[in-house]
Amino acid sequence: MKIDLYTQSGVKKGTVEVSDAMFKAEINDELIRQAVLRQMANGRQANAHVKTRADVRGGGKKPWRQKGTGRARFGSSRNPIWRGGGVAFGPRNVRNFAIAMPKKARRLALYSCLSQKTADSKVFALDAYKSDAPKTKDFAAMIKKLPQGRSLLIVLEKKDQLIEKSAGNLPDVKTILVDYLNPHDLLFYDNIMFMEPSLKKAEELFL
Repeated sequence: MKIDLYTQSGVKKGTVEVSDAMFKAEINDELIRQAVLRQMANGRQANAHVKTRADVRGGGKKPWRQKGTGRARFGSSRNPIWRGGGVAFGPRNVRNFAIAMPKKARRLALYSCLSQKTADSKVFALDAYKSDAPKTKDFAAMIKKLPQGRSLLIVLEKKDQLIEKSAGNLPDVKTILVDYLNPHDLLFYDNIMFMEPSLKKAEELFL
């Protein structure tokens, strides 16, 4: 399998060989759905929190005696059906939304996303980016010379302050280390641009 390789000037330099196992795998929509659902759920925080009748202050004294008043029996003024009482079955911040998924299934989902993007000609590589200093204007001009899309995900082999700072203020552009490649970002961004060294590292990490 080969993908297009571009230079910083926007000229197509040629092609670069990539793994068929990653970029030409069988597309499994169900695994992609499960992987994205898992990723979104695992990033979810249980912020909503209410007090139960055990947490609400007061209510230690029985409002009235058990029998003989003609009224319903109550043991506490902090029961859920009274004003000022606790909440029954409300959200608590101890809830865990995490979803488990086997490592092999996660990898296959990642391959499916990469293969789907590659099949749609949305994946390409850049040989290198060089500049004297981080400049958003210059980086934006370079992107316009490359295959256009609504948004762009840039996959880096390692931390690169030049690229990260140059692309940091551009809307619809995100940089990510190849170590953190994930189905959600691959599907969210229209085009995927690998820095050439990151392709080899991706195969070492995920194959």
